[in-house]
Amino acid sequence: MANVILLGPPGAGKGTQAKRLEQARGMVQLSTGDMLRAARGSDTEIGRMVAEVLDRGALVTDEIVIGLIEAKLDETGHGGFIFDGFPRTLRQADALGGLLARKGLALDAVIELVVDDAALVGRIVKRADEARAAGLPVRRDDTPEVFEARLREYYKSTAPLVGYYWAKGDLVQIDGMAGMQSVAEAIAAVLDKR
Repeated sequence: MANVILLGPPGAGKGTQAKRLEQARGMVQLSTGDMLRAARGSDTEIGRMVAEVLDRGALVTDEIVIGLIEAKLDETGHGGFIFDGFPRTLRQADALGGLLARKGLALDAVIELVVDDAALVGRIVKRADEARAAGLPVRRDDTPEVFEARLREYYKSTAPLVGYYWAKGDLVQIDGMAGMQSVAEAIAAVLDKR
């Protein structure tokens, strides 16, 4: 089983492709957002820490996020992980590398979904419109203004990971503007080579 990081700005399709990998290959998606929500609702020490930080409106520390990732790795244990939304910073990338080494695991690929910023804004607006049309709630971050702020934060904090993983020889770039199936096939081809 491969262990892979999906990189790309918000709206690039990382979550969609992670779900496809889960279904097609039995990999485990490690979404930090999902893990934080689950931890907050649990009656555990880390859950109480997460709730306290979020209730203050603060950002969760790297140590808490790494603790959640480590707990999930221990719980699942077999490899075949998709890191979605993590790492977000160079410090988190170093911490993840150390954690994987301690667990006897390795990263098999870092896949960057390369997309056009203007097209991303269009995708977000379309996603919000489709949710409204279906009578579903619209995500709070699915507005052009909020999305553009998220995009700026991505380029400030997360985009440096592209160079970090390229220098290690782990980075593979895929055209994230292609159709969902084409992107899935390109990711599968990368994983089949590893």
